[in-house]
Amino acid sequence: MNIKTLGWPLALTALLVLAGCATPTVVTLQNGTQYLTKDMPDTRTEDGFFEFEDISGAKVRVRSDEVATIRVED
Repeated sequence: MNIKTLGWPLALTALLVLAGCATPTVVTLQNGTQYLTKDMPDTRTEDGFFEFEDISGAKVRVRSDEVATIRVED
Protein backbone atom coordinates (compact mmCIF):
# COMPACT_ATOMS: atom_id res chain seq x y z
CA MET A 1 0.00 0.00 0.00
CA ASN A 2 1.39 3.39 -0.88
CA ILE A 3 0.95 6.61 1.06
CA LYS A 4 -1.65 8.09 -1.36
CA THR A 5 -3.92 5.08 -1.03
CA LEU A 6 -3.78 5.21 2.76
CA GLY A 7 -3.65 9.01 3.10
CA TRP A 8 -6.99 9.93 1.56
CA PRO A 9 -9.15 7.73 3.82
CA LEU A 10 -7.23 8.93 6.89
CA ALA A 11 -7.59 12.58 5.89
CA LEU A 12 -11.32 12.15 5.23
CA THR A 13 -11.80 10.43 8.59
CA ALA A 14 -9.96 13.23 10.41
CA LEU A 15 -12.08 15.84 8.66
CA LEU A 16 -15.32 14.10 9.63
CA VAL A 17 -14.21 13.78 13.25
CA LEU A 18 -13.36 17.48 13.46
CA ALA A 19 -16.62 18.46 11.80
CA GLY A 20 -18.53 16.72 14.59
CA CYS A 21 -16.87 18.77 17.33
CA ALA A 22 -19.00 21.48 18.88
CA THR A 23 -18.09 24.44 21.03
CA PRO A 24 -20.69 24.95 23.78
CA THR A 25 -21.27 28.67 24.15
CA VAL A 26 -23.07 30.92 26.63
CA VAL A 27 -25.01 33.85 25.15
CA THR A 28 -25.85 36.45 27.80
CA LEU A 29 -28.46 39.11 27.12
CA GLN A 30 -28.55 42.64 28.55
CA ASN A 31 -31.34 41.62 30.95
CA GLY A 32 -29.25 38.76 32.41
CA THR A 33 -30.91 35.90 30.55
CA GLN A 34 -28.40 33.26 29.53
CA TYR A 35 -28.69 30.70 26.76
CA LEU A 36 -26.42 27.68 26.50
CA THR A 37 -25.93 26.79 22.85
CA LYS A 38 -24.55 23.68 21.18
CA ASP A 39 -22.17 25.70 19.02
CA MET A 40 -20.89 29.23 18.56
CA PRO A 41 -23.60 31.49 17.06
CA ASP A 42 -21.29 33.09 14.52
CA THR A 43 -23.85 34.58 12.20
CA ARG A 44 -25.80 37.77 12.43
CA THR A 45 -28.69 38.14 10.01
CA GLU A 46 -28.98 41.08 7.65
CA ASP A 47 -31.81 42.53 9.74
CA GLY A 48 -29.62 42.72 12.88
CA PHE A 49 -30.59 39.54 14.74
CA PHE A 50 -28.60 36.63 16.13
CA GLU A 51 -30.13 33.24 15.46
CA PHE A 52 -28.99 30.11 17.28
CA GLU A 53 -30.22 26.84 18.72
CA ASP A 54 -30.07 26.29 22.47
CA ILE A 55 -29.18 22.94 24.04
CA SER A 56 -32.84 21.89 24.21
CA GLY A 57 -33.13 22.32 20.45
CA ALA A 58 -35.25 25.47 20.53
CA LYS A 59 -34.53 28.10 17.89
CA VAL A 60 -33.75 31.47 19.49
CA ARG A 61 -33.67 34.81 17.71
CA VAL A 62 -32.59 37.97 19.52
CA ARG A 63 -31.73 41.49 18.42
CA SER A 64 -28.00 42.09 18.33
CA ASP A 65 -28.26 45.12 20.64
CA GLU A 66 -29.82 42.87 23.33
CA VAL A 67 -26.75 40.60 23.42
CA ALA A 68 -24.25 41.51 26.15
CA THR A 69 -21.67 38.73 25.67
CA ILE A 70 -21.02 35.56 23.72
CA ARG A 71 -18.36 33.36 25.30
CA VAL A 72 -17.17 29.78 25.16
CA GLU A 73 -18.43 27.77 28.12
CA ASP A 74 -15.74 26.87 30.66
